[in-house]
Amino acid sequence: MKKWMFCWLLLPCLLLTACGGGQKGGESPYTQIDHPQAKAMMDEQPQAVILDVREQEEYDAGHIPDAVLLPVGSIDASTAQAVISDKETTVLVYCRSGNRSKTAAKALADLGYTQVYEFGGIRDWPYEVVS
Repeated sequence: MKKWMFCWLLLPCLLLTACGGGQKGGESPYTQIDHPQAKAMMDEQPQAVILDVREQEEYDAGHIPDAVLLPVGSIDASTAQAVISDKETTVLVYCRSGNRSKTAAKALADLGYTQVYEFGGIRDWPYEVVS
């Protein structure tokens, strides 16, 4: 009887750990930062790539100064390489609200980029925007 009770208590624990996700230790393959951190990195690292992953029309309506456009749907090894030649480059990724930037940041990390920072959307960006 004790064996069965132990098994019933252990089963939920095993199920919870088995469904923990694909990342090692539950860690994200990129780093999530806030707007002040992103702005500080932009100011301190002029070689960083500021990556806008929205569509052309959205970019044209307003973007962060020096941002490079690479729509999330077009990210693959060759398009990423054309914009970010060194996989060790600091890449600061944003979109409109933060959804597409998370997808793009993960895609870049999966392609081997090691310094990917996602900071959400331009909708809440409190700093300068170019239109």
